[in-house]
Amino acid sequence: MNSPYKGKPGIKRIWNALFYALDGFTAAFKYEDSFRLEVVLALALIPLALSMHIDALSKALLIGSVMLVLIVELINSAIEAIIDRVSAVMLSLINAAVIWILVLFGGNWMPR
Repeated sequence: MNSPYKGKPGIKRIWNALFYALDGFTAAFKYEDSFRLEVVLALALIPLALSMHIDALSKALLIGSVMLVLIVELINSAIEAIIDRVSAVMLSLINAAVIWILVLFGGNWMPR
């Protein structure tokens, strides 16, 4: 089964991926309080790191550590979204199984 998101070759695919990524950032910023707070901190800490009188490697380490927090927060949000969806699906499967059993067997198989 081919994904409709992977059907475009070359530059078109990269262009589409850019907008999907921007949609993801927008959703994370809109719905994730912790991501919003971390973005605000990044907006303060990254310029601070750039303005400090330290070598380039130290600046890169400071900025990289802030960016890593944002990356991990996005991964965590994605995992939470998947877990929430899987949990809902699991509950709906259990619900469907119970209903099918009750309808097919009329509940007569259960001890009283």
